[in-house]
Amino acid sequence: KTAVAGEGYFIDTTSNVCNVTLPTGVLGEEVVLCDYAGTFDSNNLTVTPASGEKIQGQSADTTLTCAVERASFTLAYSGATQGWLLKDK
Repeated sequence: KTAVAGEGYFIDTTSNVCNVTLPTGVLGEEVVLCDYAGTFDSNNLTVTPASGEKIQGQSADTTLTCAVERASFTLAYSGATQGWLLKDK
């Protein structure tokens, strides 16, 4: 699933792992992701940036894996240098 900036998503990983692709970053835009069923610990959520973008300042196209039960977090786009940053955890 490709996320849309300004939206929040309840992700259900009860049956399988899930992957969310972030939209192309625009300064200040945010995406909220939440563990709907409390199963990120057994079936992880992987977050992938748009092609060539970063998450947490890591090299382009590095993914973020969430394996924390009941996690809910916001990613905010900070610009090309750092890319998508965790706003809260």
